[in-house]
Amino acid sequence: MIDLDANATTPLDPRVLDAMKPHFLAGGNPESRHSLGRLARKAWNDAREISASILGAHPDELTFTSGGTEANNTAIFGLINRLQHPTDSEPNTVLLSTIEHPAIAEPLAHLHKIGKLKTIHLPVQNNGITSLSCWLEQLKKDRKPILATCMLANNETGAIQPIDEIASAAADLGIAFHTDAVQAVGRIDVNFHNLGVTSLAAGSHKMHGPPGIGILLIKSGTRIEPVMHGGGQQRKLRPGTPPVALAVGLSKALELWDQEKTDRILQWSRLKSQFLNHLLAELANTSINFHMNSPETPDLCLPQTLNLWFDHPLFVGEVALIQLDLAGLAVSLGSACASGSNQPSPILKAMGFHDTRAKSSIRISFSAMTSEQDVFESAKILAKTALNLINSHESSDMEILIGKARRRFSSQPHSQNQDQSDNSP
Repeated sequence: MIDLDANATTPLDPRVLDAMKPHFLAGGNPESRHSLGRLARKAWNDAREISASILGAHPDELTFTSGGTEANNTAIFGLINRLQHPTDSEPNTVLLSTIEHPAIAEPLAHLHKIGKLKTIHLPVQNNGITSLSCWLEQLKKDRKPILATCMLANNETGAIQPIDEIASAAADLGIAFHTDAVQAVGRIDVNFHNLGVTSLAAGSHKMHGPPGIGILLIKSGTRIEPVMHGGGQQRKLRPGTPPVALAVGLSKALELWDQEKTDRILQWSRLKSQFLNHLLAELANTSINFHMNSPETPDLCLPQTLNLWFDHPLFVGEVALIQLDLAGLAVSLGSACASGSNQPSPILKAMGFHDTRAKSSIRISFSAMTSEQDVFESAKILAKTALNLINSHESSDMEILIGKARRRFSSQPHSQNQDQSDNSP
């Protein structure tokens, strides 16, 4: 199976597993005072210091969580609970982009629904990048928001957002700013202090680290309300027995990224060009055209992410995904279809694309383990699958295939949103 779905998760690097093994096999709670506890505490502290250093933060600004979803939720609820003004006659305002991951959008939608706050969604352009002018205008409203949040890089299109500029404007006005950097860390350089944000969420399993652990960075001097209670670990912000082996694995994955990032980024850039060239050659002289949904300017897009629209009335993404899976290629849709829903991708809709385009788009994402042979073979499989779908089926047959695809996906334990796993612990 060729895995081109790295934005959902990546396989564990064997070097990371080797670093974790001793801590899985040894006892010792970092909170214990005996020698086993002290050894565990040293490994825990080392993991914190290594991770913080690579991400441009201080060790005391870092909290380990169970993953990106928890990190985002802790930041959102913790900051809002600390910053809200309960005596105000109307709810406080929170700004967010229209392309946020459910780990951000759903907590805020819940708080909006119960009347605890008002949310204002700020648009993106048709290249998937948010409108900086809209942010600057909204931040300067007479009634300032108590919080603003925008992801650093989008999980579907790879579009990189101008976070440093938005965060700088927010800081000048004394407004807290959170960024979901789960898809960015391990793909591009991320420096917490240089971004100027109040808080930042990151995960482990997007960069060949273990699932089940993530990072929340909180700017020194910022107080947030704990979401969980039950112990004094991690300054009471994230109580519970510290998962030493997972923290070691995350820090090792970050170390490997930091050591190899130049080579990885160059390789991803080559693979992206090769994939597009191979696909173009395979589809030459056919009735199928494809177009980029991702930004075409390299500096504006994650180096290993592509989102492509296959412009043909008989190309249906949810059907193609099944056929690609059977042919040995794992990719992802730019929509929620994998949960059995036939709704178009809200991300692509937010970019102004019509339903047909949103339902006929596929996301391809490379990992550090993707090879040139993978790219060559996957382009052939994708082109062949597209041609088979179009040449072998009349429209009536396509309806049957769509129904089968939806039933297949709906029988699997997917969440409401297809890319929910993109940020999950």
